Amino acid sequence: RVTLLELIMAKVSEKNPATSEEMNVFMRHADFLAGCFQEKCEAVLKLTSAADAEDEEALVTIRLLDVLCEMTSNNGQLEHLQALPGLLETAIDTLRLTHLAGKQAVNIFTATHAMTGQEEISHPAVGLKSHLIRLIGNLCYKNKENQDKV
Repeated sequence: RVTLLELIMAKVSEKNPATSEEMNVFMRHADFLAGCFQEKCEAVLKLTSAADAEDEEALVTIRLLDVLCEMTSNNGQLEHLQALPGLLETAIDTLRLTHLAGKQAVNIFTATHAMTGQEEISHPAVGLKSHLIRLIGNLCYKNKENQDKV
């Protein structure tokens, strides 16, 4: 699943403009991916314990978030994703939960807390909070209704 999401990410982030047929496919996929993210978003909280550092569901959720960030960076898909019910709320709730989890244990969700001396820990959850903030920002871009929710 992670590999499939990486392939979708590569296709979505291509600089070539997508055809209208590709855009329709992307929008259908965006609905599905956003739904998956909403269902699985709490899986990333398992990563706070060392035993679950390689939890597959959490890794898939992180990739889903990356793809959604990339899709919301594209104006063609942005309006569609901004209108999806619950996506913004899920991103905000997940950000709150990761923030609280980071305060209660070693904070693996931000790059500043993942540095030990000169070497950097390459944990899959590093930068998760920044990606959540990016998604929230993208969903609020030129959208008064979402801005008011935040």
